[in-house]
Amino acid sequence: MGVLLFILTLLGALGAGLVAGIFFAFSTFVMTALGRLPAPKGIAAMQSINVAVLKPTFFSVFFGTGLVSLALAIIALADRSSPASAYLLASALLYIAGSLLVTIIFNVPLNNQLKAVTPESPEGASLWSAYLTTWTAWNTIRTIASLAASALFIFAIYAS
Repeated sequence: MGVLLFILTLLGALGAGLVAGIFFAFSTFVMTALGRLPAPKGIAAMQSINVAVLKPTFFSVFFGTGLVSLALAIIALADRSSPASAYLLASALLYIAGSLLVTIIFNVPLNNQLKAVTPESPEGASLWSAYLTTWTAWNTIRTIASLAASALFIFAIYAS
């Protein structure tokens, strides 16, 4: 494994692992804690979190890992004879599909629905109950996919 490929793979492993940790925290205790609050307070807190996350630091790790994954997938396809290529391709696809695409297709639309409600409204309380379950389920998928991608990036380093 060349130096550039090693650095990209290490960045992929670290980025996917960091993202998995963020998602893990939400699935295991943040959403549970928010669900214990009265609906208006839980909604307001999650609305605030959804604004606070829109920062360059989070975006650079979340989308940067996606770009690294894309680059590694291309490298893996170009050099299929490498012992690491299967791991690189699998990890890249897991991160892109299981983290980025799940976020875009499922979690962000749920966040947008939550953003549109008034926390104290009856429709807010109704949405909140469904939101907690559905959002957390998709987030758990993102957690597993990101953690598996991180592990496979590490396997790729050892395979080469």
